[in-house]
Amino acid sequence: MVKDTRKTYWIFLFYGLIDAMANFFSTLIPATNGTPALQKAFMQGWMTFINDHQTIISLVTILSFLIPTFLCVCYSTRVFSYNRTSKSGKSFDKGFINLPLAFSIYGTTGWIFYLLFEVGALLIAKQNYEIQFWHIFSTSAMYIVLEALFSFTLSFSIMETLHRKIFLPKFYPEGKLSRFNPNKPDIGMLFFVFYTSIGLFPVLFMLTVYTTVTDNYGIPLDKKVLIILAFLLAFSILILVIFTHFFAEPLLKLKKGTEKIKEGDFNHKVDIISNDSFGELADTFNDMTVSLDEKTKRLIAVQNSVLTGMATMVESRDNSTGGHIRRTSDCVRVFASTVDLPQAFLENVVKAAPMHDLGKIAVPDAILQKPGKFTDEEYEKMKSHSAEGARIVENVLSEVDDLEFKKIAINVAHYHHEKWDGSGYPDHLQGQKIPLEARIMALADVFDALVSKRCYKDRFSYDKAFQIIEESLGTHFDPELGKQFIACRPKLEQLYDSYN
Repeated sequence: MVKDTRKTYWIFLFYGLIDAMANFFSTLIPATNGTPALQKAFMQGWMTFINDHQTIISLVTILSFLIPTFLCVCYSTRVFSYNRTSKSGKSFDKGFINLPLAFSIYGTTGWIFYLLFEVGALLIAKQNYEIQFWHIFSTSAMYIVLEALFSFTLSFSIMETLHRKIFLPKFYPEGKLSRFNPNKPDIGMLFFVFYTSIGLFPVLFMLTVYTTVTDNYGIPLDKKVLIILAFLLAFSILILVIFTHFFAEPLLKLKKGTEKIKEGDFNHKVDIISNDSFGELADTFNDMTVSLDEKTKRLIAVQNSVLTGMATMVESRDNSTGGHIRRTSDCVRVFASTVDLPQAFLENVVKAAPMHDLGKIAVPDAILQKPGKFTDEEYEKMKSHSAEGARIVENVLSEVDDLEFKKIAINVAHYHHEKWDGSGYPDHLQGQKIPLEARIMALADVFDALVSKRCYKDRFSYDKAFQIIEESLGTHFDPELGKQFIACRPKLEQLYDSYN
């Protein structure tokens, strides 16, 4: 970010001089509709009109040079004013980064103004003078377009090169220009600008020169020459398209690939197969994604192991729930495989399941290991484990980049004791206000408590457990989700039979 914008005044002035220089040099392109053309009979009426209105035409010519200067000054003034006004979406940095493109475009406005004036002048002259409108206009328009094209390519090439090589690295050494949301020139446009100045422009100029010279001097058009020039023009345009496609497409693929990596998709591969630098770069990029994916998976595995270890450590203090962490996690996994929900969401719920009782680490042993019924005070202390668990999970996962997983894990710990009718805890949430992941966890948690032996009860039969769950639909459990849980009874029975 440019902290002292006053240091850039001279850059704006320097670029303005480059713009003016480009416009001046474009006027030096030799015009072939000179003296011989002016002596033609069809030009006499036009020359008379010009002589009759010489003052106006001279003024228009001066204006065609002043208009770009005025627009560049207005742009510069507006950009420098952004620091004072702090307008939303606008900043000095954005304007400064766009400087070459803006000044180059403004530099062509004089030619556009002059072309429009000439069209108007020809239409007026046609009313009172003998002129051939289309003949004069086509010849003049070709040169104005060439001059404007030359002015734009020359000024943009110089300013963009200086900007890229000197000024942007000087004022933004940390890079990341996209944070200012500048108007980025399309890669195809950049190739067009640079290629036009060295490839397409000379061919267009030769074609224009040949047609106007033959017309001005009364030389018959040689069809062979026209065919050659037309072929060169078509070939030049074809090369431009191929050239642009050759460079732009691989760069675009690499850009999209880096965006995918930024989003966390380390399995994304860039599809560029070629025996050149782009192919080599793509291979290196794909090797990098494989390495990142492997390292990320190892980190996630370590993270999951640590979390599971913490949950197991907490469980070891509770002599009434042996194996509860593993069984509920397996139960959630089996149930998730039968539910029609996004796969990524279900995978996160399965990963979060072992953390649902982490808050019990804050519950005293005297309460956690009590074999009998809790007193009201002890029960309130036990209930605090859900909110405490959410706090612990949030702290443990504070550095995790996967925000969606973090949110699901916190919800599972916080709300797995909420009930559909609002009678649960800690926040007495009701219905669909209870996060979906917590509703799934609640089913697995209660089912495991029912079919597992505890120090204070024997295990219930599957018939009894599923009967209790069915009777609790709409009160304790989400009725639709509960029906799906009951529907996967065979798989759940098979899972719990494997523990015995």
